[in-house]
Amino acid sequence: MLRAKDGLVALLKPAGVLSHPNDGAADPRAILTCGYNLDAERFDWDGGSAWLLHRLDSATSGVLLFAEDEILAKEVKKAFQTRAVKKSYRALVFGAPRQKLQTWTDSLRIEKRDGLKRAVDNRHAIATGAPSSAVTEMQLLHKSRDGVSLLSLEPQTGKMHQLRVQCARRKLPIVNDGNYGDFKWNREFARVTGHKRLFLHAMTLELEIDHAGERLEFKVEAPLPEEFNWA
Repeated sequence: MLRAKDGLVALLKPAGVLSHPNDGAADPRAILTCGYNLDAERFDWDGGSAWLLHRLDSATSGVLLFAEDEILAKEVKKAFQTRAVKKSYRALVFGAPRQKLQTWTDSLRIEKRDGLKRAVDNRHAIATGAPSSAVTEMQLLHKSRDGVSLLSLEPQTGKMHQLRVQCARRKLPIVNDGNYGDFKWNREFARVTGHKRLFLHAMTLELEIDHAGERLEFKVEAPLPEEFNWA
């Protein structure tokens, strides 16, 4: 557990662990190994329940937030929907951005092929000047001599695979991204370091909402995994 306060509980999700079971049944690969109600987005066990407030891809590590009651869960989910929750990620990428600070703006859409969903550039929307749907604040934290960089990424929107696609689009693929990354570089990195995980980590989460007539403030930070110190 990273932090618990006022009915909110933050857990550290390791890379490779599911945010929730995909079919609702208890799954040993999920962060909580008990039954999951898909409709209510709630874990249940004898004598207790926990509402899942957001998700991380199984390959992504970091902060995962839960609520201990349904009313609070609805209020926090609304904060996520209205972008009132501030999140920060760390990503290890191949290459380095030309500028230390950048605002990345893209229009993305979801394609489904062979039953799998993936995010792609919505080039038609970009060409016609349609409103962009994905915005991220990027900061270069460290650049190594080995051709990898550590970035801080603060998404202002919440699109599927947003950070992974935006990095790849700028020729800064996240290390060991098997969907959008550079497969040749991934293989070489894994050979040299022995690490095969996706190098994307949900580092911090911060929110402030009105709840039960009071102002509820919650901030949590998940320590950066040691393997990210490669940069």
